[in-house]
Amino acid sequence: MQCYVYRSSKKDGLYVYLADEDGLSQLPEPVLRQLGEPELAMSVDLATRTSLGHENIDEVRKNLEERGFHVQMPKNIEHLVLQAARDSQQKP
Repeated sequence: MQCYVYRSSKKDGLYVYLADEDGLSQLPEPVLRQLGEPELAMSVDLATRTSLGHENIDEVRKNLEERGFHVQMPKNIEHLVLQAARDSQQKP
């Protein structure tokens, strides 16, 4: 199973895995907004792999088969949420 991985130009650590290289138009609108100008990061043959760097390969395969895409969120999102909460408390 060939997979195409796009990186977000807006959010560091946000990636979208697609079953179809031209599948960006099929993504939900909120995902497209977060991607900004997507950039093809790599193409991966999931049939020849047993693992992925930051994602569960079985979950990625399942999402690609069922939805045609898989979203990888930034792993350091917790500190971003805390910073946003602090920032909102400091505003008058």
